[in-house]
Amino acid sequence: MTYDKQILHILTAAGERGISVQAIAKHVYNMNCTFFVQPDWEEIRSYVQQYLLKNSKSNQSLIESTGQRGYYRLNTAGSADALQMMLQFREEQQIKEEEKPQQDLSLNLFD
Repeated sequence: MTYDKQILHILTAAGERGISVQAIAKHVYNMNCTFFVQPDWEEIRSYVQQYLLKNSKSNQSLIESTGQRGYYRLNTAGSADALQMMLQFREEQQIKEEEKPQQDLSLNLFD
């Protein structure tokens, strides 16, 4: 489901500090809101909460609790997949930052 990928993307962006279940649910909700479609807030919040609980059970899982109640992050120490996701996300951010805006080389007619 697309919610899974969105949750992982949000956790990747959050980094080592982690992010709360409530904030993740808000991000997922906003990512899926359109002019014509309004998803059910309670359904998304419930899905995010269950997904995080289900996927943070073992030490080898992709997601872990930060120790603070209701906050989660990617498990970069116990999961090679999570570490790879973090590296890929950082590479994407660097590529976007390196792209320079084009200069406006058009002539000004009113000089």
